[in-house]
Amino acid sequence: MISYIEHPSPVGILLIAATDAGICGIYFEEHKHFKGKDGWLQTPTQSALRHLKNAAMQLDEYFAAKRTRFDVALDLSGTAFQREVWSALNAIPFGQSVSYAQHAQGLGNPKALRAVGSAIGKNPVSIIVPCHRVIGSAGAVTGYAGGVERKRFLLALESVAVK
Repeated sequence: MISYIEHPSPVGILLIAATDAGICGIYFEEHKHFKGKDGWLQTPTQSALRHLKNAAMQLDEYFAAKRTRFDVALDLSGTAFQREVWSALNAIPFGQSVSYAQHAQGLGNPKALRAVGSAIGKNPVSIIVPCHRVIGSAGAVTGYAGGVERKRFLLALESVAVK
């Protein structure tokens, strides 16, 4: 069962979702790949509530420039390929970026550029799994399920220079 809270942030209200096992979603208002919260509980179980509060606290610390890495339990649903792509995103250090091509190369699959880009776009835990750190080859800010302006904000927060 998925529980959720709505949490204010500098990039708008975040919908943070969790199961008893961990955080399974962080969605922005007008998030491109959000399928809705039908069947989700607004009154979380105790385990889910612990995960939700921890994630909200760590996000607040991130936005206050007091946190550069997240330490939350995750419960991600996706294909094996998607989970591999998402896991590799965590290796991109705070304040740095890579191109989509570099990310595909790092996964040992440079020809899967479109598939890697698609998997990145479907990352269900924006910010915590830092898909915003992946940019276009020429340093341009491209594609973000939460909107390019939010991606620009997150990159600026981390002092990442972009075009």
